[in-house]
Amino acid sequence: MRSARPAVFLGRDSVFHDARGELRRPEDLAWPTGAAHALRALRRAGWLLVLVSNQPGIARGLFGPAAYDNLVSALLADLARHGAALDSVYHCPHLPDAPLAAWRCQCACRLPAPGLLRRAARDLDIDLQASLMLGEQPRDIQAGRAAGLATCILVGADTGRAVPGDGEPGVGVGVGAGADANCADLAQAAHWVLEHAGRLHA
Repeated sequence: MRSARPAVFLGRDSVFHDARGELRRPEDLAWPTGAAHALRALRRAGWLLVLVSNQPGIARGLFGPAAYDNLVSALLADLARHGAALDSVYHCPHLPDAPLAAWRCQCACRLPAPGLLRRAARDLDIDLQASLMLGEQPRDIQAGRAAGLATCILVGADTGRAVPGDGEPGVGVGVGAGADANCADLAQAAHWVLEHAGRLHA
């Protein structure tokens, strides 16, 4: 019987995108420095990599599910060109007050609810208690806490989107949004994870 594996859950903006605007089209993809290398290093260390995000643009009619699927396909293809990959991608298209009735609901998958993480755990046999969240928003950290993840790291403090902390980057002192650490970008977050891998897997 296959044992459950730990995963790194990743928020999209600031973690994957350089936050120069909302990511809606494949041509808007812009990778932060070192992002692909960071993903390769995490996979080599044995972590599953799962992307989770809210996509309220679908509920607002700004783009449709097919356009979002095309964007994800482009993202995965671009990662492959850089020698990196994800194990799966999950998104929430809902809004409680969505103008489009098809997506109007109070769901269990919209971050900070933990529904996307729990769905991924069922699909991929993930050990949530041994897993991590790397996210750019307080809601990502809250979702990780609600799902029972071992460690939650706020990423993107240098973009102004994440909440900066008072402590040294990567150290759980004075960190924002209840995170265990603040890191400027995905590369720094991956370095933090790999440095603490023994403790995190314990």
